[in-house]
Amino acid sequence: MGRDADPGAARGPEDGSAVVDFVLVSVLVVALLLGVVQVVLALHVRAVVIDSAAEGARLAGRADRTPADGVERTQQLIDAALSERFAQDVTAREVELEGLPVVEVTVTAPFPVVGLLGPAGTLTVSGHALSEEP
Repeated sequence: MGRDADPGAARGPEDGSAVVDFVLVSVLVVALLLGVVQVVLALHVRAVVIDSAAEGARLAGRADRTPADGVERTQQLIDAALSERFAQDVTAREVELEGLPVVEVTVTAPFPVVGLLGPAGTLTVSGHALSEEP
């Protein structure tokens, strides 16, 4: 008769080790999952801020608009997609890039950090668009 058939049989030295193995593996899986969430969140914020800066530059580059319009549009887009705290430092200026008049919108946003792990600091991106002549 097998060991499973006799409930009163003596327990071996490895009884209960499955629970310990489960806990150890679960901790590693949760840590890995949190790391993936951190990377995805950072990439999402970066993509939204880059796209918003580029859209603001395109608007500011139109003949009937000013760089201030580009700043306002960039802030609106970031606020709608993320949060107002990511749109605190937005600037726009007219520059010359390779001999062409260009509007540059620069956004400096806090870098999102989940927990204490991961990089801290700020994320600075720029969007450029050709400036139309009136």
